[in-house]
Amino acid sequence: MTLYHFGNCVALLTPYYFTYKYSGLSEYGAFWKCVQAGGIYIFTQLVKMLVLATFFYSDAPSTSGEFNFFAEILRCSVDIADLLGFALILSRIPGKGHSKLITAGLGWATAEVILSRGIMLWVGARGTEFSWIYILKCLESNVLLVQHITTATLIWLFTRHDLNKALKPLVSLLLAVTVFKGVWLEGMLHILTIGPWLTVAVKALVAAVIGFCTLHIYSGLAQQIGI
Repeated sequence: MTLYHFGNCVALLTPYYFTYKYSGLSEYGAFWKCVQAGGIYIFTQLVKMLVLATFFYSDAPSTSGEFNFFAEILRCSVDIADLLGFALILSRIPGKGHSKLITAGLGWATAEVILSRGIMLWVGARGTEFSWIYILKCLESNVLLVQHITTATLIWLFTRHDLNKALKPLVSLLLAVTVFKGVWLEGMLHILTIGPWLTVAVKALVAAVIGFCTLHIYSGLAQQIGI
């Protein structure tokens, strides 16, 4: 029964495989490029951990479960390093068009799933006690896949000199909304005190809206430059 539950959790992660298989990355042999993107993710997270431990360390962390607005702002400000990590990936991956952006987002998201949720699923989902938390974590991982591909696209759009100047502020706003999502979204969810399933649904809706706006800007630019 526990192995069956573990299989269900893994099955929820199949969008990662389908993204790689049917986006054309497998035809271009982009596997090692995804691995390279995952390696940059690991390096970026190590840098963030060092910065957090050095400059934002707290001897008395809050254990009351209350939302700490100031602490979240500090943490999200360090998440700007993720944007630099994506920029580094995009600069090191050759090619153009959607394959480059999907490679960056997929490699980043896969590394995050393996490092942050892989051990938890392997140990916890195979345990003797059933829990919905693992299903929720897998669903949230699929939301993060959309979010990271969107972030990679926004970084690419932000660095384009041929992007319409009227759209630059919108791209910057979407990047700011993405980086500081831990402040406004988590704060809103904490105030509303909604259940875990609805929380994942709200996060999926937010990721879909940001992704749709990004896709609209990208498709317009892609049509303009012919990619």
